[in-house]
Amino acid sequence: MTIHRLKILTLGVALATLSPILPAQEAADGSAWVSDELTTYVRSGPTDGYRIIGTLTAGEPVTVLETSGDYSRVEDADGDTVWVLSRELQEAPSAQQQLPAMEARVEALTEELSGINDTWKGRTASMTETLEVRERRIAELEARNAALEGETEASRSTIRELQARLDTQEEDLLMRYFMYGGGVAGAGLLVGLVVPHLPRRRRKRDRWF
Repeated sequence: MTIHRLKILTLGVALATLSPILPAQEAADGSAWVSDELTTYVRSGPTDGYRIIGTLTAGEPVTVLETSGDYSRVEDADGDTVWVLSRELQEAPSAQQQLPAMEARVEALTEELSGINDTWKGRTASMTETLEVRERRIAELEARNAALEGETEASRSTIRELQARLDTQEEDLLMRYFMYGGGVAGAGLLVGLVVPHLPRRRRKRDRWF
C-alpha cells in the first residue's frame, strides 16, 4: 500500500471520526460557523427590513447570542454584534477550521499504518524464513527416509538370499543323512545275509585220557 493511498484512507477515517464529535462539542457553548458555501450578509436587526451593514467571511467562527425568527444575533471574532440568517450558520466547524486537525490526524494514522505495515513485513519475513527452514528439514527427512528404505530393501534381499542358501544346505544335509543311513542299513542287511552262511569252525574236544 502506497503512502498516497494511506493518506486517502486515513483522511476518510479522520473525516468520519471528527465530524460527529466536533459539532456536539462546539454547539454546547453557543459557538457556530458561517457556512462555507456562500458569502453571508449581516444586518442591523432580525428582519429583512434592516439594512445590510457588512458581511461575514465564509467559515468564520461566531458566537450565537440569541435567535429571533429566521435570524440569529451573533458576535464575531472582533467583538462586533450583528444579525445573520440562522440557516446560513452551521453547528459544525468549517472545513477550513477542521483541516489542520484532520491533516494532523491523517499524519498520525499514516505513521501508525506504516508502523503496522513494517511490523507485518517483519513477521511475514520471519514466517517465510521459518517455512523455508521447515521445508529444507522435510526434504532432508524425506531423502533420509528414501535412503533407509533402499537399505531396508537391500537387507531384505540379502536375508532372502541367505534363507535360500540355508534351505539348500539343509536339503543337502538331509540327503547326506538319508544316504548314510541307507548305507548303514544296506551294510547291516548284507552282513545279516552273509554271516549265517559262513562255515563254522568246529571246536576240538580236549581229551584228558
